[in-house]
Amino acid sequence: MAFSTGETDDKPREECGVFGVWNHADAAALTALGLHALQHRGQEAAGIVSFDGARFHSHHAPGEVGENFSDEEVIRRLPGDRAMGHNRYSTTGEAVLRNIQPLFADLSSGGFAIGHNGNLTNARRIRRALVERGCLFHSTTDTEVIVHLIATSSKDALVDRLVDALEQIVGAYSLVAMTDTALIGVRDPLGVRPLVLGRIGEGWILASETCALDIIGAEYVRDVEPGEIVTIGAAGVESFAPFAPRPRRFCVFEYIYFSRPDSTVDSVNVYEARRRIGEELAREQPVEADLVIPIPDSGVPAALGYAREAAIPYEIGIIRNHYVGRTFIEPTDRIRHLGVKLKHNANRNLIRGKRVILVDDSIVRGTTSTKIVEMVRNAGAAEVHMRIASPPTTHSCFYGVDTPERSELLAARHNVEEMMRLIGVDSLAYLSLDGLYRALGEPGRDETAPRFCDACFSGSYPIPLVDRYEGDTDGQLSLLAETH
Repeated sequence: MAFSTGETDDKPREECGVFGVWNHADAAALTALGLHALQHRGQEAAGIVSFDGARFHSHHAPGEVGENFSDEEVIRRLPGDRAMGHNRYSTTGEAVLRNIQPLFADLSSGGFAIGHNGNLTNARRIRRALVERGCLFHSTTDTEVIVHLIATSSKDALVDRLVDALEQIVGAYSLVAMTDTALIGVRDPLGVRPLVLGRIGEGWILASETCALDIIGAEYVRDVEPGEIVTIGAAGVESFAPFAPRPRRFCVFEYIYFSRPDSTVDSVNVYEARRRIGEELAREQPVEADLVIPIPDSGVPAALGYAREAAIPYEIGIIRNHYVGRTFIEPTDRIRHLGVKLKHNANRNLIRGKRVILVDDSIVRGTTSTKIVEMVRNAGAAEVHMRIASPPTTHSCFYGVDTPERSELLAARHNVEEMMRLIGVDSLAYLSLDGLYRALGEPGRDETAPRFCDACFSGSYPIPLVDRYEGDTDGQLSLLAETH
């Protein structure tokens, strides 16, 4: 019997990761390594498509990258000097092979592969129209909508057909696509999702985060700009800006939780951002205590910042078992009640008799927070205070992050005092929205023109939720549409 440890129930689920290589003899192997570095963005499935100058080759499989692409024989079956890959985390619907990306199609112009990080908010409306026109869909992903829009475009050049497709879609997206003549990268006009350009020797890389460049020894060149299309081919790197400029609205949760701390996303180092967030949290929400303890692993940089600013000792008071994955196999139900202890254990000798501050990046449902607080109290803590390195998560995300419906979000249903009692802490406090902006180099949140997409905290959605406005949220497909 497999069951969830419950830890991920209290976090937004990861998005997806995209990676592409142009002009390198080991393109597929580099892509596998890049996807491995981006594993945190999706663990459900992975796929790679390569091109050897004559034919496209592909391998798709459920599970993590190491399970499917560590075999040399698999890489040998992906020849060519160009390749692209995708790590997938789906939100709703079944995890079936036909939904694993990159998607591939034979267009009139030749083979076309595409991988997507984000979510199209009008995918259902477009899909219905395309089906009525006779388009046959193979998957239930919103990514396939883009493929059909390109295939049915009346434009001639592929880039023009891509622009034609992008002008019809609404949503947040970073795309990597590949044809027999080019590797293509795209970011949505608001730049909600990240995408970077790198260089390795005479070759080029596109990736969701810079940590994927580091693992293969590639050089970071720059971010792909919001609304930009980058094509890499025989003529080198070419840039197109087909959309009218719009204010940036990069996803602020990339800094709080999603991106790896060793990445630089949208020109900001994630580790430094999280440490500054912790410092700001300490200034805003001080409390007398003996120890600052991170909830591993995502709470570590913020806890370091909090401890330094508050001049309170930082200690590893909760030990994580790194050898337990997302599920635990057990033939009976007897140990289900252990819950969070499958992954975390309190350091009793350190905690006993101490006033402790637990620092975490966010609270979604509150399930894991409650269990960890109970564990720390059972270890003998005299007081348990919790500090959250983000504002309360009060709204669901519709731009490529799997969050529960608003009715399931703890902060949407309870005020801070109520949450404090439910979780069982002596005090609970969050970083303010202005404080989050200050930590990221802004004077505060400009209500008229926010620098980031912060809809999960503010309810201010910068991209229209077309399908949701029309009440088209479920039951329209044989398998429910999925987010990437």
